[in-house]
Amino acid sequence: MQHSSQRVHSHQRGIVLVASLLLLIVVTIMALSIFRSFGGQEKIAGNTREKQRAVQAAVSAEQYAEWWIGAQSNAPVAVSQDAAAAITIKCTGLLDANLGKAQICNNTLASNNIAVTSVPWTIGGVAPSPIGVAYNPPTMSVPGIPCAANCVSTDTYYDRPRFYVADMGQYGRFGELYQVDAYGYGLTSNSISEVESTVVITCIVC
Repeated sequence: MQHSSQRVHSHQRGIVLVASLLLLIVVTIMALSIFRSFGGQEKIAGNTREKQRAVQAAVSAEQYAEWWIGAQSNAPVAVSQDAAAAITIKCTGLLDANLGKAQICNNTLASNNIAVTSVPWTIGGVAPSPIGVAYNPPTMSVPGIPCAANCVSTDTYYDRPRFYVADMGQYGRFGELYQVDAYGYGLTSNSISEVESTVVITCIVC
């Protein structure tokens, strides 16, 4: 009888060991699943934040370009149906808006075989050169250009936003239509946003 009782106790201890191992495996799988889920949510939040930074950079360049177009159309120049149209040129290079330089192009990005979403915009075959107008908002830091004042973030953005203004021709009887494309980066080259708008400048006294 004693020998039989020892067998029963030994068998029960074996079942407890197997059950404990199975429970440990289940708890481990659950912990790994929770950890991976938490890591995925962190990545999603980080990507969303980077996307918003890129959008803000692109919109800043777009708004500056729209303001600049209006400023040019109100500048005193030779009599013209549209003052801004008088300074349209064939754009082939890159200017710096922070140095007071910008341009209205009579050639669109598409006419240069440049996809708006393919950044940075370049023109030319063997040795492509950048095209458009670079603009660094005063509240943004980029490599080599620290924030002037009242930085919106202590982070350094990957590169300066850029915009391109194309004269799309006459709009109505006394107006001119412009297309503004702009893009901006977040903190890395993988976070990019591109925006586009159209601006109509009308001549009140022609």
